Amino acid sequence: MNLELPTGTPHLTYQSLKSIHRERREQFTQSLSLRVHRALSWLAKSELCDDDEDSQFIFLWIAFNAAYAKDIDAPRTAETVTFGGFVSKLLDLDKDGMLYKLTWNEYSSSIRLLLDNQFVFQPFWDHQNGHISERQWIDKFVAAKKRANSALANEQTDVLLSIILQRLYTLRNQLVHGGATWQGQANRSQIRDAVAFMKRMVPATILIMLNNKNTLWGEPNYPLIQT
Repeated sequence: MNLELPTGTPHLTYQSLKSIHRERREQFTQSLSLRVHRALSWLAKSELCDDDEDSQFIFLWIAFNAAYAKDIDAPRTAETVTFGGFVSKLLDLDKDGMLYKLTWNEYSSSIRLLLDNQFVFQPFWDHQNGHISERQWIDKFVAAKKRANSALANEQTDVLLSIILQRLYTLRNQLVHGGATWQGQANRSQIRDAVAFMKRMVPATILIMLNNKNTLWGEPNYPLIQT
């Protein structure tokens, strides 16, 4: 399928987003303002780590987590399941089409490479750990690629973004749970592609939230407690 890519998303930085937040935060609910404030703080830290992609990815993931995570009544829903609902909400609110442009501009580079990389596909590691057979993880990988290709053919941005976030969640687990070496060469390509994607996804997410103050974003995890 030959897809004509839209023009790129605007270059968003911590400083540009923080300026918007300062101008509008008096109009925000406390929960939204807290989400954005936390997300921006970690985005700022990620921008200081251009020479350290591992740290940059971790800080970008924390920023994304601060934006979307919410307290869920028991039994807790698996984190990856929440990606779909959050992405759909963002796309519905994204009047400028930032995430659409991001997805299809990045498809030919970081997104395609992440989809083709078995090292960010959890069933691959399930096989390595003896939980499923080699045939099972390969079948799952083929099925996942077919789903991604179908989403591409039908321009289903929500499906494609959800798949990518699930891949990045596996990478996040590898790093946070000590399953990788800092600046190790074994996972360098997936770290590089993940950072390229998240450097655009996270600021776009924050801007959409800033532009939609009346949307119910839910109560954040660990709300601020005044003592």
